[in-house]
Amino acid sequence: MRSIGDMARDSGLGVSALRFYDRAGVLVPAWVDPVSGYRWYEPEQFEEARLLARLRRAGMPLADIRLALASWSGADRDLVRKLLKAHLRRLEQGLSDARSEFSAVHALLDHRENVMTSLRIATVRLSIAAPELAAALDTVRFAASTDPELPMLGGVLFDIEGESLHVVATDRYRMAVAQAGIAGHDGSRVQVIVPTPLAVAMRALLDSEGPVRLSVDGDRVTLEVGDRQAAGQCLDHDFPDYRRLLPAAGGRRALVEVTAFRKALETGPVRSGEAGAHDLSVLRVEDGGTVTVCTDDDDDPNRVAVNRKFLLDALAAGARARLILEFGTPTAPIAIRRPDDEGTLSLLMPFRLED
Repeated sequence: MRSIGDMARDSGLGVSALRFYDRAGVLVPAWVDPVSGYRWYEPEQFEEARLLARLRRAGMPLADIRLALASWSGADRDLVRKLLKAHLRRLEQGLSDARSEFSAVHALLDHRENVMTSLRIATVRLSIAAPELAAALDTVRFAASTDPELPMLGGVLFDIEGESLHVVATDRYRMAVAQAGIAGHDGSRVQVIVPTPLAVAMRALLDSEGPVRLSVDGDRVTLEVGDRQAAGQCLDHDFPDYRRLLPAAGGRRALVEVTAFRKALETGPVRSGEAGAHDLSVLRVEDGGTVTVCTDDDDDPNRVAVNRKFLLDALAAGARARLILEFGTPTAPIAIRRPDDEGTLSLLMPFRLED
């Protein structure tokens, strides 16, 4: 008999995935210890687990996988071949449909005037307190993308409007937003994307308490601190409309003591996904507004799985002894807010627990 740990290690399915497929009746263990609840599998089930992992990676629906596994051990495997053929046909049709839709979207992009262009060609002169800009950059830099396929996310957005500067970074899986007050600007909206290396150079200059000068001349941005400066070209891209992604305050909220919560995350249980996946912490908001790091046998439907490293980074960037964790549905982003400044926040995308 193979333990669930052995099956997870050798089959390519995580322990949590094996538990899910047991509950779904897809791959039921041969024996479950009535005292401990520990699952054990017969040796021939290892081949079924490997098959299940392959079919799931190929995106086959669970209903078809259940039939395929039920027919796998029989002498006539014609049903398995027909299921494979039907799924491949669906994938090919889906790819064809996707290509057609993408062609239509590209045509719209080619013919649509870029209304954001005017936000990147203005000339701006403003002043800002060095500690405020430093704090804003510290809050968001962890979320900047390093994906070369998405160069428009490879920097920090400076969104200037009225008497405020919003600083934003995102890599799709997380987003961070901070704000600071500014002076000397005429109020019109201007946006520039500062490349991450230039944002790092700017942050290194912000070691004073007084105001610093920020200027934008077309595609060039300059930060002046006394007789020192950091300057360079902005990224020639449009940043996504981050304001549409910001959640309204609400949902289930918990005020956490950051030091204690970090320790609970670092020492508590994690769920490892498929090979190469990130470690996940699974969270649950208790009655009374406390957050618990769930164990593997917790099946609360409101629990939320999140990339543990990303959550630890967001807690550090929050720079407060206490932070507010805000939960919506298990598929909605988790918001990490400051109690004294809820407009400064981080968003983390959750992960599905079933796969």
